[in-house]
Amino acid sequence: MRTQFTNELVALTADLTQMCRITHEAAERVTDAVVGADLAATYEVFALDERLQTMYGACEARTVVLLALQAPVARDLRHVVTAIQIAGELSRIGWLFSRVADQVYQTHPDPIAPAPVLGVLAQMAGLTAECTARAQYAVTRGRHTPADDTGAAAMQILNQKLHNALSATTGTPTETAIMLALVGHKLSRTLDHTDRIERLIHFLDTGIPPTAQIRADDEAAEIAE
Repeated sequence: MRTQFTNELVALTADLTQMCRITHEAAERVTDAVVGADLAATYEVFALDERLQTMYGACEARTVVLLALQAPVARDLRHVVTAIQIAGELSRIGWLFSRVADQVYQTHPDPIAPAPVLGVLAQMAGLTAECTARAQYAVTRGRHTPADDTGAAAMQILNQKLHNALSATTGTPTETAIMLALVGHKLSRTLDHTDRIERLIHFLDTGIPPTAQIRADDEAAEIAE
Protein backbone atom coordinates (compact mmCIF):
# COMPACT_ATOMS: atom_id res chain seq x y z
CA MET A 1 0.00 0.00 0.00
CA ARG A 2 2.84 2.38 0.88
CA THR A 3 4.54 1.72 -2.45
CA GLN A 4 1.30 2.42 -4.29
CA PHE A 5 0.82 5.66 -2.37
CA THR A 6 4.39 6.75 -3.13
CA ASN A 7 3.91 5.99 -6.81
CA GLU A 8 0.69 8.03 -6.84
CA LEU A 9 2.47 10.98 -5.24
CA VAL A 10 5.25 10.77 -7.82
CA ALA A 11 2.67 10.73 -10.62
CA LEU A 12 0.83 13.67 -9.06
CA THR A 13 4.05 15.67 -8.82
CA ALA A 14 4.86 14.85 -12.44
CA ASP A 15 1.42 16.14 -13.47
CA LEU A 16 2.00 19.38 -11.57
CA THR A 17 5.38 19.84 -13.23
CA GLN A 18 3.75 19.34 -16.62
CA MET A 19 0.99 21.82 -15.75
CA CYS A 20 3.65 24.37 -14.76
CA ARG A 21 5.41 23.90 -18.08
CA ILE A 22 2.16 24.35 -19.99
CA THR A 23 1.30 27.46 -17.96
CA HIS A 24 4.67 29.02 -18.70
CA GLU A 25 4.28 28.20 -22.39
CA ALA A 26 0.84 29.84 -22.33
CA ALA A 27 2.41 32.96 -20.77
CA GLU A 28 4.93 33.15 -23.60
CA ARG A 29 2.30 32.61 -26.26
CA VAL A 30 -0.10 35.19 -24.80
CA THR A 31 2.78 37.67 -24.90
CA ASP A 32 3.27 36.90 -28.59
CA ALA A 33 -0.47 37.24 -29.17
CA VAL A 34 -0.67 40.65 -27.47
CA VAL A 35 2.50 42.09 -29.01
CA GLY A 36 1.94 40.96 -32.58
CA ALA A 37 -1.84 40.51 -32.81
CA ASP A 38 -0.78 36.94 -33.57
CA LEU A 39 -3.84 34.80 -34.26
CA ALA A 40 -1.86 31.55 -34.31
CA ALA A 41 -0.46 32.33 -30.85
CA THR A 42 -3.98 33.18 -29.70
CA TYR A 43 -5.28 29.75 -30.75
CA GLU A 44 -2.34 28.13 -28.99
CA VAL A 45 -3.27 29.90 -25.75
CA PHE A 46 -6.81 28.52 -26.06
CA ALA A 47 -5.45 25.01 -26.65
CA LEU A 48 -3.00 25.23 -23.75
CA ASP A 49 -5.74 26.43 -21.41
CA GLU A 50 -7.91 23.50 -22.47
CA ARG A 51 -5.07 21.12 -21.62
CA LEU A 52 -4.62 22.78 -18.24
CA GLN A 53 -8.29 22.43 -17.37
CA THR A 54 -8.26 18.77 -18.39
CA MET A 55 -5.14 18.09 -16.32
CA TYR A 56 -6.62 19.96 -13.37
CA GLY A 57 -9.65 17.68 -13.47
CA ALA A 58 -7.38 14.63 -13.55
CA CYS A 59 -5.30 15.93 -10.62
CA GLU A 60 -8.46 16.64 -8.65
CA ALA A 61 -9.73 13.10 -9.24
CA ARG A 62 -6.35 11.61 -8.28
CA THR A 63 -6.18 13.55 -5.02
CA VAL A 64 -9.74 12.57 -4.07
CA VAL A 65 -8.81 8.90 -4.53
CA LEU A 66 -5.63 9.33 -2.49
CA LEU A 67 -7.48 11.03 0.36
CA ALA A 68 -10.31 8.49 0.36
CA LEU A 69 -8.32 5.28 0.00
CA GLN A 70 -4.94 6.07 1.56
CA ALA A 71 -5.96 8.45 4.39
CA PRO A 72 -2.55 10.18 4.43
CA VAL A 73 -1.35 12.03 7.53
CA ALA A 74 1.40 14.53 8.45
CA ARG A 75 3.67 15.49 5.54
CA ASP A 76 1.96 13.07 3.15
CA LEU A 77 -1.36 14.81 3.76
CA ARG A 78 0.33 18.18 3.33
CA HIS A 79 1.75 17.00 0.02
CA VAL A 80 -1.64 15.90 -1.34
CA VAL A 81 -3.50 19.01 -0.16
CA THR A 82 -0.78 21.32 -1.49
CA ALA A 83 -0.77 19.56 -4.85
CA ILE A 84 -4.48 20.07 -5.52
CA GLN A 85 -4.26 23.71 -4.45
CA ILE A 86 -1.32 24.35 -6.78
CA ALA A 87 -3.19 22.65 -9.62
CA GLY A 88 -6.11 24.98 -8.93
CA GLU A 89 -3.86 28.06 -9.08
CA LEU A 90 -2.40 26.92 -12.41
CA SER A 91 -5.91 26.31 -13.73
CA ARG A 92 -6.90 29.88 -12.84
CA ILE A 93 -3.81 31.29 -14.53
CA GLY A 94 -4.66 29.39 -17.70
CA TRP A 95 -8.20 30.80 -17.58
CA LEU A 96 -6.86 34.36 -17.24
CA PHE A 97 -4.52 33.91 -20.20
CA SER A 98 -7.39 32.52 -22.26
CA ARG A 99 -9.50 35.60 -21.50
CA VAL A 100 -6.67 37.90 -22.59
CA ALA A 101 -6.22 35.87 -25.77
CA ASP A 102 -9.96 36.17 -26.40
CA GLN A 103 -9.61 39.97 -26.53
CA VAL A 104 -6.78 39.61 -29.05
CA TYR A 105 -9.02 37.35 -31.11
CA GLN A 106 -11.89 39.83 -31.03
CA THR A 107 -9.76 42.77 -32.20
CA HIS A 108 -7.80 40.82 -34.84
CA PRO A 109 -6.41 41.80 -37.35
CA ASP A 110 -6.00 45.14 -35.56
CA PRO A 111 -3.66 45.39 -32.56
CA ILE A 112 -5.39 45.03 -29.23
CA ALA A 113 -4.42 48.59 -28.23
CA PRO A 114 -2.81 51.83 -29.47
CA ALA A 115 1.00 51.76 -29.47
CA PRO A 116 1.63 53.45 -26.08
CA VAL A 117 -0.85 51.18 -24.30
CA LEU A 118 0.28 48.12 -26.24
CA GLY A 119 3.84 48.65 -25.05
CA VAL A 120 2.75 48.54 -21.41
CA LEU A 121 0.55 45.47 -21.92
CA ALA A 122 3.48 43.74 -23.62
CA GLN A 123 5.65 44.42 -20.57
CA MET A 124 2.93 43.12 -18.26
CA ALA A 125 2.56 39.93 -20.31
CA GLY A 126 6.33 39.47 -20.32
CA LEU A 127 6.40 39.80 -16.54
CA THR A 128 3.79 37.05 -16.20
CA ALA A 129 6.10 34.78 -18.19
CA GLU A 130 8.94 35.50 -15.77
CA CYS A 131 6.76 34.78 -12.74
CA THR A 132 5.31 31.56 -14.16
CA ALA A 133 8.88 30.41 -14.82
CA ARG A 134 9.74 31.12 -11.19
CA ALA A 135 6.70 29.16 -10.01
CA GLN A 136 7.67 26.27 -12.28
CA TYR A 137 11.15 26.26 -10.78
CA ALA A 138 9.74 26.14 -7.24
CA VAL A 139 7.36 23.27 -8.02
CA THR A 140 10.05 21.29 -9.87
CA ARG A 141 12.45 21.63 -6.94
CA GLY A 142 9.75 20.90 -4.40
CA ARG A 143 11.24 23.56 -2.15
CA HIS A 144 10.37 27.18 -1.56
CA THR A 145 12.67 29.81 -3.00
CA PRO A 146 13.80 32.94 -1.15
CA ALA A 147 11.10 35.62 -1.09
CA ASP A 148 11.25 37.84 -4.15
CA ASP A 149 8.75 40.67 -4.32
CA THR A 150 10.28 42.43 -7.32
CA GLY A 151 7.64 40.94 -9.63
CA ALA A 152 4.73 42.32 -7.63
CA ALA A 153 6.42 45.71 -7.33
CA ALA A 154 7.15 45.82 -11.05
CA MET A 155 3.56 44.88 -11.88
CA GLN A 156 2.27 47.65 -9.62
CA ILE A 157 4.41 50.16 -11.51
CA LEU A 158 3.20 48.80 -14.84
CA ASN A 159 -0.41 49.08 -13.68
CA GLN A 160 0.15 52.77 -12.99
CA LYS A 161 1.83 53.18 -16.38
CA LEU A 162 -1.16 51.51 -18.02
CA HIS A 163 -3.55 53.85 -16.24
CA ASN A 164 -1.48 56.84 -17.34
CA ALA A 165 -1.25 55.61 -20.92
CA LEU A 166 -5.00 55.06 -21.11
CA SER A 167 -5.66 58.52 -19.68
CA ALA A 168 -3.27 60.15 -22.12
CA THR A 169 -4.55 58.34 -25.22
CA THR A 170 -7.08 60.55 -26.98
CA GLY A 171 -9.84 59.25 -29.21
CA THR A 172 -10.11 55.87 -27.51
CA PRO A 173 -13.76 54.91 -26.90
CA THR A 174 -14.70 54.41 -23.28
CA GLU A 175 -15.64 50.78 -23.91
CA THR A 176 -12.20 50.10 -25.39
CA ALA A 177 -10.43 51.79 -22.50
CA ILE A 178 -12.39 49.66 -20.03
CA MET A 179 -11.58 46.50 -21.98
CA LEU A 180 -7.86 47.32 -21.99
CA ALA A 181 -7.91 48.10 -18.28
CA LEU A 182 -9.50 44.69 -17.70
CA VAL A 183 -6.83 43.01 -19.83
CA GLY A 184 -4.20 44.64 -17.64
CA HIS A 185 -6.08 43.51 -14.54
CA LYS A 186 -6.17 39.90 -15.74
CA LEU A 187 -2.44 39.94 -16.42
CA SER A 188 -1.83 41.42 -12.97
CA ARG A 189 -3.93 38.77 -11.28
CA THR A 190 -1.69 35.99 -12.59
CA LEU A 191 0.99 37.20 -10.19
CA ASP A 192 -1.38 36.68 -7.27
CA HIS A 193 -1.61 33.03 -8.31
CA THR A 194 2.13 32.53 -8.87
CA ASP A 195 2.77 34.10 -5.47
CA ARG A 196 0.23 31.73 -3.95
CA ILE A 197 2.03 28.77 -5.57
CA GLU A 198 5.33 29.83 -4.03
CA ARG A 199 3.66 30.21 -0.63
CA LEU A 200 2.19 26.72 -1.00
CA ILE A 201 5.62 25.29 -1.79
CA HIS A 202 6.89 27.07 1.32
CA PHE A 203 4.07 25.42 3.26
CA LEU A 204 5.02 22.00 1.86
CA ASP A 205 8.66 22.59 2.78
CA THR A 206 8.18 24.08 6.25
CA GLY A 207 4.62 23.44 7.40
CA ILE A 208 3.97 27.19 7.78
CA PRO A 209 0.50 27.93 6.31
CA PRO A 210 0.42 30.51 3.48
CA THR A 211 -1.65 32.90 5.61
CA ALA A 212 1.02 32.85 8.34
CA GLN A 213 3.94 33.56 6.04
CA ILE A 214 5.49 37.03 6.20
CA ARG A 215 7.19 38.40 3.13
CA ALA A 216 8.77 41.74 2.35
CA ASP A 217 5.64 43.26 0.83
CA ASP A 218 3.59 42.14 3.85
CA GLU A 219 6.06 43.80 6.23
CA ALA A 220 6.04 46.99 4.19
CA ALA A 221 2.23 47.09 4.34
CA GLU A 222 2.27 46.63 8.11
CA ILE A 223 4.80 49.45 8.52
CA ALA A 224 2.72 51.74 6.31
CA GLU A 225 -0.31 51.10 8.49
